[in-house]
Amino acid sequence: MMDPIVQFKESQKQGWAYFVPLQALTTRAAARLVKYAGIRHGQKVLDVACGTGVVAVTAARLGANLTGLDLTPELLVHARENAGIAKVEIQWHEGDVEELPFSDSAFDVVVSQFGHMFAPRPEIALGEMLRVLKPGGVIAFSTWPPELLVGRSFGLVARYAPPPPPGTAPPTLWGDPNVVKERLGKSMKQIAFDRARMDVPALSPQHLRKTIEATAGPVLKLVEFLSASEPAKLAAFRAEYETLVTEYFEENTVRQDYLLTRAVNA
Repeated sequence: MMDPIVQFKESQKQGWAYFVPLQALTTRAAARLVKYAGIRHGQKVLDVACGTGVVAVTAARLGANLTGLDLTPELLVHARENAGIAKVEIQWHEGDVEELPFSDSAFDVVVSQFGHMFAPRPEIALGEMLRVLKPGGVIAFSTWPPELLVGRSFGLVARYAPPPPPGTAPPTLWGDPNVVKERLGKSMKQIAFDRARMDVPALSPQHLRKTIEATAGPVLKLVEFLSASEPAKLAAFRAEYETLVTEYFEENTVRQDYLLTRAVNA
């Protein structure tokens, strides 16, 4: 029988393979994260859970030396394509943030945009990200706070989905500054936070729901599961999700606020 954590990651890999249509929504946020991390020409930078490479390409265009890593090979195909269009050189790796294939202190900056937060065991993921970060190096990431739209959406998904394996943690805890401070611990200094907003165009809450069901890994896998097993629960989930989105919907725009974190390796 497959190890529950391995099975969980395989489900994540399959679900996020359909993310590509959402990359345009994350492009401006990528520039915001690169600026917040203070990435400069010549620095060695690792983009963890890089997806289609929007952060990596943005940083590489500044002259940084980029490496991107993601669990999902389908996304790396698009990342390579994006790098080619932008005419930047980036080293791409298929891999797991909980087992980074890099040497200790290999990077000046480690970043992640809405990515590392989905690793099931945050202490292992963070340990690996800090292991490959040089002393004095910067770690910076964007995450979804639990009390706002996307965080609340994942909480809703969790209520309808099968329970995750024991020992895993909800991804939205990475959006709580108090939890982040505790996780970064005494090994990091100059811990700082900021807030930003991603405005998502949508014709209606129902339109956004349909898009998210087809592209966002956890939601996609939930819909797949409920469609086959409990269609009545799927209808209830959809109704709750649309009601939630309505709270953040105005003038054909859905407000998605997020948290930025930056810290220096002591």
